[in-house]
This record gives sequence, C-alpha cells and structure tokens, in this order.
Amino acid sequence: MCGIVAANASVDSIDFLISGLKQLEYRGYDSAGLAVLGEREPQRFRALGRVAELEALTKHKKLRGL
Repeated sequence: MCGIVAANASVDSIDFLISGLKQLEYRGYDSAGLAVLGEREPQRFRALGRVAELEALTKHKKLRGL
C-alpha cells in the first residue's frame, strides 16, 4: 500500500510534500520517499520509519524542489 502527494509549483514545494505525507502517515506506512526536479536532474530521497526521518534527511541536504 502507498500514499502519493504531488505538487506542480514554481516555488520550493518540499514543505508541502512533507506535510502531505505526514497527513497520510496514520495509515501505517513503514517508509517514505519523495522525488523532485532539481536544477539539473530529478532527485530522489527515501527513508525507513516515520516521515520525520525523511524530513530530517531533506533538511540536512538543503534540498530545494521546484
């Protein structure tokens, strides 16, 4: 089972995507991931556990998704 959150935006959308994943978290997922178009190519991040793990990973990388 999976949950999908998407955004089509011209501004940084990472916070929006993380927020959407947190709203789906109650369904019992054991991992989370996101993919965004970076300046050069798509970037993909995955984390085991809660969405907070993914959030920490993306903040550490200073990821900016457009």
